[in-house]
Amino acid sequence: MDLTDYRNKIDSIDDQICRLFTERMSVVNEIGEYKRSHDVPVSSSSREREVLARISKQLPEDLEDFGRVLYRSMFDVSKAYEAMYKEKDSPLYKAISGLINADPAPFPKRAVVACQGREGAYSQIAAEKLFEVPEIMFNNTFEGVIRMVTDGLCEYGILPIENSTAGSVNEIYDLLVRYNVHIVRSTRVRVDHQLLAAKGTRFQDIKTIYSHPQAINQCSHFLAALKDVEIIPFDNTAMAAQKVAKDPNRTSASISSKSCVDLYNMEVLAADIQNFDSNHTRFICIAKNARIYPGANRTSIMMVMSHKPGTLFSVLSKFNATGANLVKLESRPIPGRDFEFMFYFDIELSIYDKKFASLISELDHCGEQFKYFGTYQEIV
Repeated sequence: MDLTDYRNKIDSIDDQICRLFTERMSVVNEIGEYKRSHDVPVSSSSREREVLARISKQLPEDLEDFGRVLYRSMFDVSKAYEAMYKEKDSPLYKAISGLINADPAPFPKRAVVACQGREGAYSQIAAEKLFEVPEIMFNNTFEGVIRMVTDGLCEYGILPIENSTAGSVNEIYDLLVRYNVHIVRSTRVRVDHQLLAAKGTRFQDIKTIYSHPQAINQCSHFLAALKDVEIIPFDNTAMAAQKVAKDPNRTSASISSKSCVDLYNMEVLAADIQNFDSNHTRFICIAKNARIYPGANRTSIMMVMSHKPGTLFSVLSKFNATGANLVKLESRPIPGRDFEFMFYFDIELSIYDKKFASLISELDHCGEQFKYFGTYQEIV
């Protein structure tokens, strides 16, 4: 036999598998109908263990592990198929459906928006990209921005969630869990960091540089080449520029945006000092109440899963089973629980796709804790 013969043999086996798979899923649908009419849960861990034990006995020893992986994937596919017909019973999906079916008001052009920092901050740039006429109110901290939204002082808030080179802003993920706010839109802002100082300052006289830790991280190559210069983290890049502009000794500088040059009457000592030219920060727009605006195709959720082998694999299999594009997976330690983590997922899947309902409904009850942050559109 040559390679073609072996491939033909595989094709013949695959044809049989397809027929049997179709037959199996037909029975799965019948089981689903029975469960729905008798109010029986979709998942049954005892039944899955029983099947895995029976399958393992029928397989050669060297195929047992592979067979169990195959059937665990089969279970996920089957549950996703069942959930397609049961998603309307999910409280979460009912809530999302209500948002989808509400009057499709467009994303507002004008709004009162909370941003962290001062005039010239990158969050301000993000706000002006999302809203045509934003009325911006500043706060010194990220938590302060969220409080301005939850307290009703601002309709929306802008927060940085991740950078293309420095990674995630972990504080934001922790705050999203602590506060009941919802993501309604996101955008990306190109970051071009400048080394700024008060006019008349000489580069060789710089003894201290202030900036936000993320900006410091993003400019680490430039900073590593400097000698006898102290790098001091600051709450915000624009706030750092404002402080440096008032330095009477002309010995400090800030890493800030270009817009700070004119705002604070400064000059550029070194331009575009970020490590990589392609440097973008992703900002989320939050609101007190969940809203789904037209064009929404990205969903953010958080899950806490049991600390057992295969749990994360099982959840990831559900994304694969529904064809959802998992664009971000972030883990954060759970305070007070050693070596246990909560996971954040960003999913790209149309809310009008029936698979979206199936996926969200199933994820809603497969972890110890689940939180839906919102479904929204990202403006590039």
